[in-house]
Amino acid sequence: MVWTGWVNETRLAARSIAAYATDWASPTLRLGVTGLSRSGKTVFITALVHGLLTASRWPVFEAQAQGRIARVRLEPQADDGIPRFPYEEHLATLTARREWPEGTKRISEIRLAIDFASNAGFMRGSSKTLTLDIVDYPGEWLLDLTLLGQTYTEWSRLAIDAARRPPRAALAAEWLEATATAEPFGRGGEAEALRLADAFTRYLKSCRDERVSLSTLPPGRFLLPGEMEGSPALTFAPLDISGRVPPADSLAALMERRFESYKRLVVMPFYTRHFATLDRQIVLVDALAALNAGPAALADLEVALADVLAAFRPGANSILSSMLGRRIDRILFAATKADHLHQTSHDRLEALLKRLTDRAIRRASFAGAGVDAVALAALRATRETTVTRRGESLPCIVGTPLPGERAGAETFTGTEEVAVFPGALPADPTALFAGPDAFRGEDYRFMRFLPPKADPTQALPHIRLDRAVEFLIGDRLA
Repeated sequence: MVWTGWVNETRLAARSIAAYATDWASPTLRLGVTGLSRSGKTVFITALVHGLLTASRWPVFEAQAQGRIARVRLEPQADDGIPRFPYEEHLATLTARREWPEGTKRISEIRLAIDFASNAGFMRGSSKTLTLDIVDYPGEWLLDLTLLGQTYTEWSRLAIDAARRPPRAALAAEWLEATATAEPFGRGGEAEALRLADAFTRYLKSCRDERVSLSTLPPGRFLLPGEMEGSPALTFAPLDISGRVPPADSLAALMERRFESYKRLVVMPFYTRHFATLDRQIVLVDALAALNAGPAALADLEVALADVLAAFRPGANSILSSMLGRRIDRILFAATKADHLHQTSHDRLEALLKRLTDRAIRRASFAGAGVDAVALAALRATRETTVTRRGESLPCIVGTPLPGERAGAETFTGTEEVAVFPGALPADPTALFAGPDAFRGEDYRFMRFLPPKADPTQALPHIRLDRAVEFLIGDRLA
């Protein structure tokens, strides 16, 4: 593992030197967009690209607000082996069909060229071009990077211990029973490996149900296998071997070998080819889904976000670091779906996000990276109003609920607009982390809405998307 790590670091350094030389002639910024399932990655990228192409009025995005961006255009991406992010298809899904697009299942990229007038010192007024590569990848793959520092025995112990605690215990019952009947030190066979891997995968998938919304679920490719579905590298599961060395022909030895193959064939290539090339990163967080599911989901999300940042190489970039290995020098955590709340709760959603990411943010800030947190809606599906009921004014949001959404005894069909009082988040989020009885999932129920009626040739409604863009790329357009 040490040798493999050294070889990969050497390759990364060589690639970084080549990229640094290229950047002198044509500056390029690689922005990673990630988040766990249903956090809004696809919508965020679509809205970001659309806003840049249509020169939307984004007052906080200084280069655009000051009229210094002359043109933004789509460019062919540099890597012919990576799927292009289907921007046009997703935009049509949102605006023509008023449907939310399917979530991220694989890595994709899209490239934009931004022509702008410099605003910096003696270069003021000169024409420059920034190439922006946007890299979309599942957050579940990011959590896999923690596996690189674990042995099979360590990973098995952590996975089994977590599965025995609530709320996972009930979801893991079938898999734990299958594991209990296995003979780790007996002769291994494909049928037994497949039986355990299938049970383990079903357990991981059940943890994603919105009623529990658990986040720490590596290996990520078990949930999003892509082209590797059914391969031996995805046919393994944890076993309780208590630190014993298994015989070479045993089931445990087979599982351990495939665990190491997973790291070598899946995790390390993702790290070296994609993740380690990023300059900036936004991590989208669906904190409202965790609130809906209860205290255990919220606590699990906090752990997942700490694991996410532990995978980064945060730090301030310098000439030397740019040449020897790129570092992510700005990280933005974004609580999505702020439009599910009235604006009076947006600051509270941001405070909740900061509490969720406090340990992770302190670690990255210490390393010299710029870190921020924001509550946003890349595409705003609601508008605000005030409803008077029994003499009391209630701050409400208005939108078209998704078909099947319910409010009390009423079930919506997806055809009518309604005004909803979404409730309010606590002013101090600390109480939400006071243990398994801190609150009940039913205390927070946020209705989901259809995308708004929107003209694809015009600016799309949003909440603080411009603030996110300014933080992520604004300094490179100075």
